[in-house]
Amino acid sequence: MSPFYQQIWGTAARPGKVLGSFLSLCLTLLGLLFFTFLLTHLAPIDQALPVTGEHASDATYSQVRQQLGLDQPMWLQFWHYLSALLQGDFGVSRTTAQPVLQDLLRTFPATFELATCAIVIGFGGGVTLALLSALKPGGVLDYLVRGVTLLGYSVPVFWIGLLSLLLFYAVLHWSAGPGRFDDIYQYSAELPTGFVLLGGWNSDLAMFRNALAHLWLPACVLGFVSMASIARMLRTAILEECGKEYVTLARAMGASPLRILFFHILPNIQTVMVTVLMLSYASLLEGAILVETVFSWPGVGRYLTTALFAADIPAVLGATLLIGVCFILLNALADALIFLLDPRTR
Repeated sequence: MSPFYQQIWGTAARPGKVLGSFLSLCLTLLGLLFFTFLLTHLAPIDQALPVTGEHASDATYSQVRQQLGLDQPMWLQFWHYLSALLQGDFGVSRTTAQPVLQDLLRTFPATFELATCAIVIGFGGGVTLALLSALKPGGVLDYLVRGVTLLGYSVPVFWIGLLSLLLFYAVLHWSAGPGRFDDIYQYSAELPTGFVLLGGWNSDLAMFRNALAHLWLPACVLGFVSMASIARMLRTAILEECGKEYVTLARAMGASPLRILFFHILPNIQTVMVTVLMLSYASLLEGAILVETVFSWPGVGRYLTTALFAADIPAVLGATLLIGVCFILLNALADALIFLLDPRTR
């Protein structure tokens, strides 16, 4: 094993560092669970009413509240929920009448594929725009890039989604309609893992093409919004590096702007790029709610929206927990990558 990997392994294997990181992740997740549980129980929502209906008798209403544990103190309700959660019991959704864990396993692949395609588009486009803008700050291209990023920042994503559906689906017919498949594939698709892009291409090519026709437009909408924030942040990081001494020295030695940009500046902002990538990816996983609603995309975001309107608290807590776990894991992955890329952190 090389000295570099020995140093990484030795640092990463320190029990205190590993234990501290693990405890930090657990406390963050516990805090997220507690505050979500608190908000859902302090909100003016009667969790028993969707079960009993508006015309139930007082005796039936009291019996349902007792069965749901709503007559117990809040701290005891949270303890029972946490105990069940540690055993893999997320509760039963009152909207679908299915276990919440089963619903999340069914909806998460759709969100994962949408967010992954969107971050590929957003990060690739964002890096390209940042590089073009930084080549000549204050030039025409720079102003165009800043205008595009400002548009992505300021325009609501649901409005972009509605306009995209109107233009590319209703007028130009370049995209398939809302949903993940056409109706003909809705119930006949065989996807054991739930992933279309991973397992659909070798099982049913026609279904795979149909899924791509549905996927590209919401992915581009999400990717455009992500591209705007990525381009702005990377442009700022690149311009900050342009004023440093090593860049001035490279210019004095006759290096071309492209060489300075690709061989001097980009290696020095790779930790910034990793951070921006992971944070943007995490925000797409949790921020796809409006896009999934506009495009009728059967993912976690739409599942969470339906649960909120139906006062389906077990589903809300389960979806929030899943999104929080994704966010925490991606942040931990970003820290690990920065640890590998930046010697100052070791």
